[in-house]
Amino acid sequence: MVELDETDRRLLRKLQADASLSLEQLGAAVQLSTNSVWRRVKRLEAEGVITRRIALLDPQAVGLGLTVFVAIKTGDHSVAWLSRFREAASAHPEIVEIYRMAGDTDYLLKLHVAGMEDYDRVYKKLIAKVALSDVSASFAMETLKNERALPV
Repeated sequence: MVELDETDRRLLRKLQADASLSLEQLGAAVQLSTNSVWRRVKRLEAEGVITRRIALLDPQAVGLGLTVFVAIKTGDHSVAWLSRFREAASAHPEIVEIYRMAGDTDYLLKLHVAGMEDYDRVYKKLIAKVALSDVSASFAMETLKNERALPV
């Protein structure tokens, strides 16, 4: 874990809210000089705290209105199977999150797709590449909260 002081935390909260802020704007917000902000941001990037800066899109606005959560069980827990699964699942840009789980579900995937036909296409391609014991999909009806910012 990286040591963060309160200024680092304020800076990270600002960047999570709007990564397009200039160094000058960030400095004004956290009461630091532009050079100090630049050094802190570079340090936080080098330490792996800031992993990347991206634009978040509205899935509905770009034609990806169906969010699907897929719970997967497998009978094969080998490193080789995991490698094949990771490669196969990562090849689909519709699969935006992949988690290895503890409990009844082995893997949990989150997909953003245009509709049911799109999900079915991804599903068929995935099962053609890797053996799965059980696949269960749940379809989100409404997003109540989707906060990407971490509570730092």
